[in-house]
Amino acid sequence: MKRSSKAENILAQINTETKLGDLRKIAREIKKDHELALELWSTGRFLPRQLAILIMDKKQLSQKLIDNLDNDIRHHNEDEKLQLIDWLMANQLSKDKKTVLLMEAWENSQSSLQRRVFWYYQARLRWVGQTPPPNTEELLSKIETRIEKEVPEVQWAMNFTAAQIGIFEEKYRSRCVALGERTGLYKDEIVAKNCTPNYLPKLIAIQVDKYLSTR
Repeated sequence: MKRSSKAENILAQINTETKLGDLRKIAREIKKDHELALELWSTGRFLPRQLAILIMDKKQLSQKLIDNLDNDIRHHNEDEKLQLIDWLMANQLSKDKKTVLLMEAWENSQSSLQRRVFWYYQARLRWVGQTPPPNTEELLSKIETRIEKEVPEVQWAMNFTAAQIGIFEEKYRSRCVALGERTGLYKDEIVAKNCTPNYLPKLIAIQVDKYLSTR
Protein backbone atom coordinates (compact mmCIF):
# COMPACT_ATOMS: atom_id res chain seq x y z
CA MET A 1 0.00 0.00 0.00
CA LYS A 2 1.07 3.58 -0.58
CA ARG A 3 2.44 5.11 2.58
CA SER A 4 1.47 8.52 3.88
CA SER A 5 3.98 11.35 3.77
CA LYS A 6 4.01 11.25 7.57
CA ALA A 7 5.12 7.62 7.53
CA GLU A 8 7.74 8.32 4.88
CA ASN A 9 9.14 11.21 6.92
CA ILE A 10 9.42 9.00 9.99
CA LEU A 11 11.05 6.16 8.05
CA ALA A 12 13.61 8.60 6.68
CA GLN A 13 14.78 9.18 10.26
CA ILE A 14 15.42 5.48 10.91
CA ASN A 15 18.56 3.70 9.75
CA THR A 16 21.03 1.07 10.91
CA GLU A 17 22.56 3.57 13.34
CA THR A 18 19.25 4.27 15.08
CA LYS A 19 19.18 3.31 18.78
CA LEU A 20 16.28 2.52 21.09
CA GLY A 21 16.69 5.92 22.69
CA ASP A 22 16.22 7.52 19.28
CA LEU A 23 13.01 5.56 18.73
CA ARG A 24 11.71 6.59 22.13
CA LYS A 25 12.43 10.23 21.32
CA ILE A 26 10.52 9.98 18.04
CA ALA A 27 7.67 8.21 19.85
CA ARG A 28 7.46 10.98 22.46
CA GLU A 29 7.05 13.52 19.67
CA ILE A 30 4.33 11.46 17.95
CA LYS A 31 2.65 10.30 21.18
CA LYS A 32 -0.16 7.99 20.02
CA ASP A 33 -1.05 7.36 16.39
CA HIS A 34 -2.47 3.93 15.70
CA GLU A 35 -2.86 4.36 11.95
CA LEU A 36 0.73 5.53 11.63
CA ALA A 37 1.81 2.60 13.78
CA LEU A 38 0.17 0.15 11.40
CA GLU A 39 1.85 1.85 8.44
CA LEU A 40 5.25 1.52 10.10
CA TRP A 41 4.48 -2.07 11.03
CA SER A 42 3.63 -2.89 7.42
CA THR A 43 7.25 -2.24 6.38
CA GLY A 44 8.22 -5.58 7.90
CA ARG A 45 11.39 -3.99 9.26
CA PHE A 46 12.58 -4.43 12.83
CA LEU A 47 13.23 -0.83 13.92
CA PRO A 48 10.06 0.65 12.39
CA ARG A 49 8.13 -2.13 14.09
CA GLN A 50 9.70 -1.27 17.44
CA LEU A 51 8.62 2.33 16.95
CA ALA A 52 5.17 1.18 15.84
CA ILE A 53 4.71 -0.66 19.12
CA LEU A 54 5.50 2.51 21.08
CA ILE A 55 2.82 4.60 19.34
CA MET A 56 0.02 2.04 19.06
CA ASP A 57 -3.30 2.70 20.75
CA LYS A 58 -3.61 -0.07 23.33
CA LYS A 59 -7.39 0.33 23.29
CA GLN A 60 -7.39 -1.00 19.73
CA LEU A 61 -5.34 -4.13 20.48
CA SER A 62 -7.90 -6.89 20.03
CA GLN A 63 -7.03 -10.59 20.14
CA LYS A 64 -7.39 -10.69 16.35
CA LEU A 65 -4.92 -7.83 15.83
CA ILE A 66 -2.50 -9.34 18.34
CA ASP A 67 -2.68 -12.65 16.48
CA ASN A 68 -1.79 -10.82 13.26
CA LEU A 69 1.14 -9.07 14.96
CA ASP A 70 2.22 -12.42 16.40
CA ASN A 71 2.22 -14.02 12.95
CA ASP A 72 4.24 -11.13 11.52
CA ILE A 73 6.78 -11.30 14.33
CA ARG A 74 7.50 -14.94 13.52
CA HIS A 75 9.14 -13.87 10.25
CA HIS A 76 11.96 -12.13 12.13
CA ASN A 77 15.15 -13.81 13.27
CA GLU A 78 15.22 -15.25 16.78
CA ASP A 79 16.65 -12.20 18.56
CA GLU A 80 14.34 -9.74 16.83
CA LYS A 81 11.33 -11.99 17.34
CA LEU A 82 11.82 -12.14 21.10
CA GLN A 83 12.62 -8.45 21.38
CA LEU A 84 9.44 -7.51 19.52
CA ILE A 85 7.08 -9.72 21.51
CA ASP A 86 8.63 -8.67 24.83
CA TRP A 87 8.54 -5.01 23.73
CA LEU A 88 4.86 -5.38 22.85
CA MET A 89 4.12 -6.86 26.26
CA ALA A 90 6.06 -4.25 28.21
CA ASN A 91 4.94 -1.17 26.29
CA GLN A 92 1.34 -2.01 25.39
CA LEU A 93 -0.20 -5.24 26.63
CA SER A 94 0.63 -4.66 30.30
CA LYS A 95 -0.77 -1.11 30.24
CA ASP A 96 -4.50 -1.80 29.89
CA LYS A 97 -6.93 -3.97 31.86
CA LYS A 98 -8.42 -5.44 28.69
CA THR A 99 -5.09 -6.60 27.28
CA VAL A 100 -3.96 -7.83 30.70
CA LEU A 101 -7.02 -10.08 30.71
CA LEU A 102 -6.02 -11.33 27.27
CA MET A 103 -2.48 -12.12 28.47
CA GLU A 104 -3.79 -13.97 31.50
CA ALA A 105 -5.72 -16.27 29.15
CA TRP A 106 -2.64 -17.27 27.10
CA GLU A 107 -1.21 -19.92 29.40
CA ASN A 108 -2.26 -22.69 27.01
CA SER A 109 -2.32 -20.67 23.79
CA GLN A 110 -1.37 -22.44 20.57
CA SER A 111 1.05 -19.56 20.01
CA SER A 112 4.37 -20.11 21.76
CA LEU A 113 4.97 -16.35 21.74
CA GLN A 114 1.71 -15.73 23.56
CA ARG A 115 2.56 -18.45 26.09
CA ARG A 116 5.89 -16.69 26.58
CA VAL A 117 4.06 -13.44 27.26
CA PHE A 118 1.80 -15.16 29.81
CA TRP A 119 4.79 -16.36 31.83
CA TYR A 120 6.90 -13.24 31.38
CA TYR A 121 4.02 -11.11 32.65
CA GLN A 122 3.67 -13.34 35.71
CA ALA A 123 7.38 -12.78 36.38
CA ARG A 124 7.00 -9.01 36.07
CA LEU A 125 4.24 -9.04 38.68
CA ARG A 126 6.81 -10.24 41.20
CA TRP A 127 9.52 -7.64 40.73
CA VAL A 128 10.78 -5.35 43.48
CA GLY A 129 8.14 -3.32 45.26
CA GLN A 130 5.18 -5.45 44.26
CA THR A 131 3.21 -7.86 46.43
CA PRO A 132 3.23 -11.25 44.67
CA PRO A 133 -0.19 -12.39 43.42
CA PRO A 134 -1.80 -15.30 45.28
CA ASN A 135 -1.25 -17.82 42.47
CA THR A 136 2.39 -18.66 43.19
CA GLU A 137 1.83 -22.25 44.33
CA GLU A 138 -0.23 -23.02 41.24
CA LEU A 139 2.28 -21.40 38.89
CA LEU A 140 5.30 -23.09 40.41
CA SER A 141 3.64 -26.50 40.26
CA LYS A 142 2.91 -25.97 36.57
CA ILE A 143 6.47 -24.82 35.90
CA GLU A 144 7.86 -27.90 37.64
CA THR A 145 5.66 -30.14 35.50
CA ARG A 146 5.93 -28.43 32.13
CA ILE A 147 9.18 -26.51 31.79
CA GLU A 148 11.26 -29.33 30.33
CA LYS A 149 8.61 -30.01 27.67
CA GLU A 150 8.27 -26.42 26.47
CA VAL A 151 9.88 -24.74 23.47
CA PRO A 152 12.92 -22.56 24.27
CA GLU A 153 11.24 -19.14 24.12
CA VAL A 154 8.57 -20.26 26.60
CA GLN A 155 11.04 -22.24 28.68
CA TRP A 156 13.07 -19.09 29.28
CA ALA A 157 10.02 -17.15 30.51
CA MET A 158 8.95 -19.99 32.81
CA ASN A 159 12.48 -20.16 34.19
CA PHE A 160 12.47 -16.39 34.70
CA THR A 161 9.16 -16.62 36.56
CA ALA A 162 10.58 -19.32 38.83
CA ALA A 163 13.57 -17.05 39.45
CA GLN A 164 11.37 -14.13 40.50
CA ILE A 165 9.39 -16.42 42.79
CA GLY A 166 12.60 -17.69 44.35
CA ILE A 167 14.01 -14.21 44.79
CA PHE A 168 10.99 -12.49 46.32
CA GLU A 169 9.10 -15.32 48.05
CA GLU A 170 11.43 -16.91 50.54
CA LYS A 171 9.21 -19.88 51.36
CA TYR A 172 9.52 -21.07 47.74
CA ARG A 173 13.23 -20.30 47.35
CA SER A 174 14.68 -23.75 48.00
CA ARG A 175 12.06 -25.28 45.72
CA CYS A 176 13.03 -22.95 42.86
CA VAL A 177 16.72 -23.68 43.38
CA ALA A 178 15.96 -27.41 43.38
CA LEU A 179 14.05 -26.98 40.12
CA GLY A 180 17.14 -25.51 38.48
CA GLU A 181 19.35 -28.24 39.86
CA ARG A 182 16.98 -30.95 38.64
CA THR A 183 16.49 -29.63 35.12
CA GLY A 184 20.00 -28.27 34.65
CA LEU A 185 18.58 -25.59 32.37
CA TYR A 186 21.18 -22.93 31.49
CA LYS A 187 23.77 -24.55 33.77
CA ASP A 188 26.38 -24.54 31.01
CA GLU A 189 25.37 -21.17 29.59
CA ILE A 190 28.29 -18.84 28.92
CA VAL A 191 27.45 -15.47 30.45
CA ALA A 192 29.08 -12.19 29.49
CA LYS A 193 30.93 -10.24 32.17
CA ASN A 194 28.59 -8.33 34.52
CA CYS A 195 25.55 -10.22 33.21
CA THR A 196 23.37 -12.39 35.43
CA PRO A 197 23.17 -16.11 34.56
CA ASN A 198 19.85 -17.81 33.85
CA TYR A 199 20.74 -20.94 35.83
CA LEU A 200 18.30 -20.77 38.72
CA PRO A 201 20.62 -21.56 41.66
CA LYS A 202 23.09 -18.86 40.58
CA LEU A 203 20.48 -16.35 39.42
CA ILE A 204 18.49 -16.56 42.64
CA ALA A 205 21.58 -16.37 44.88
CA ILE A 206 22.95 -13.31 43.07
CA GLN A 207 19.66 -11.42 43.03
CA VAL A 208 18.77 -12.26 46.63
CA ASP A 209 22.14 -10.86 47.74
CA LYS A 210 21.48 -7.68 45.75
CA TYR A 211 17.93 -7.40 47.07
CA LEU A 212 18.96 -7.86 50.70
CA SER A 213 21.80 -5.35 50.37
CA THR A 214 19.34 -2.61 49.38
CA ARG A 215 16.92 -3.17 52.26
